[in-house]
Amino acid sequence: MSARPRWIVPVIMGVLVLAALAFAIVATKSSESSGGGTASAPAATGAAAAPLSRGGFAGAELPHAVPAPPLALTDQYGRAVSLASLRGQPVLVAFLYAHCGGPCTLIAQQIRGALDELRHPVPVLIVSADPAGDTPAAVRSFLAATSLSGRVYYLTGPAAALRSVWRAYGVRPAAAGRAAFASRLTVVLIDPQGRERVLYGPEQLTPEALAHDVGKLQSG
Repeated sequence: MSARPRWIVPVIMGVLVLAALAFAIVATKSSESSGGGTASAPAATGAAAAPLSRGGFAGAELPHAVPAPPLALTDQYGRAVSLASLRGQPVLVAFLYAHCGGPCTLIAQQIRGALDELRHPVPVLIVSADPAGDTPAAVRSFLAATSLSGRVYYLTGPAAALRSVWRAYGVRPAAAGRAAFASRLTVVLIDPQGRERVLYGPEQLTPEALAHDVGKLQSG
């Protein structure tokens, strides 16, 4: 049998590439015409593109939904706020402090992005990890810088009450050092029944993921 000429393979590959391009063009035009030519399909969001948990959440779904530890503190306006009083709706809980710098600012901005996306915003509880440094002026400045003024509860309280909450949620306070604090930096999504359902580490926390999971709980 004679050897196959060397030019055969490049020619065949070229034909296959042209065929693939032609198919893609036809499929695109068909897609546009079926949609009436008014709009293209929406791009996939980060939450839709990321793998979902078995329960359909973008964050790390907890295997056993357990009641969230009680939380009753005072917000930036001096009002008493408790987790129990917010039962019946999803709640986001984050532990931050005003002088934390980049990590806390990033988390606050991701939460703000999720609130911007949600049709029905949910309560957000930011619990202070540094009550000594989180003065009223520092808190106001932090919330203004992250566009969260008037959109979240920034909670603080007596040192003993905060230590109890930190322990219950596995949080390292600012006094433990920035590295120790950052190693436990998470956001918790609590369901309308008051149970911890989803955790978000910094790598999982995006506005799309938060909005997706909150929306899932809101829709039942």
